[in-house]
Amino acid sequence: MRRVVEPILSSGDEPRYHLHDLDYVRDLGLVARDSPPRIANPIYAEVVPRELGYVLQDSLDQDAAWYVDAGGLNVDRLLAAFQEFFRVHSEHWLGRFDYQEAGPQLILQAFLQRVVNSGGRIEREYGLGRGRTDLLILWPEGGRPSDLWSKFVVECKVFHEGKRQSLEGTTRKGIEQTLRYMDRCGSEAGHLIVFDRTEGKRWEEKVFRREVRRDGRSVIVWGM
Repeated sequence: MRRVVEPILSSGDEPRYHLHDLDYVRDLGLVARDSPPRIANPIYAEVVPRELGYVLQDSLDQDAAWYVDAGGLNVDRLLAAFQEFFRVHSEHWLGRFDYQEAGPQLILQAFLQRVVNSGGRIEREYGLGRGRTDLLILWPEGGRPSDLWSKFVVECKVFHEGKRQSLEGTTRKGIEQTLRYMDRCGSEAGHLIVFDRTEGKRWEEKVFRREVRRDGRSVIVWGM
């Protein structure tokens, strides 16, 4: 099961499973009979990463006060806190996950789960061959149950130095994908997270935050 599900969760391009592995998870109803493979339905797409990251999620402080202000959900503050958390704690948690390849995405989704626990929603899009994981954070306007939602796109990409890609090229492609997703969702804010998995690279080289503006729209790029 892991050989099939892990590259789907990480949106990777290199499946390592055998045909009988794929048949098994399809027979369980976990993966749809599509090509490329994807999680069978939105409920499973929500439940699978939550269950895999539950221990981490349960250990985090669920107090919403520090990332909610008079303007609503402060995603910039939330992701700045995640960037610091990932720098300090990712090595520990990645070592505990069975799903190593999807580890960064699982840590992020566990960290963001407090948004759901505080009254918001997260819609997830991922799948084999996508090269990215798309998250849409929805927060009720005014902070109370409402039919009106503020929308924030969070797009994730993973960079490995030496795999015929550059960090700048990966970031540039991620920005374009984020802008397209913002347009499709009608989002008011976009964030791109680039997980740099290059071995031996210092955190000072990996961690950054910068804003990119295109056609009057802004994307905040977070390196980690």
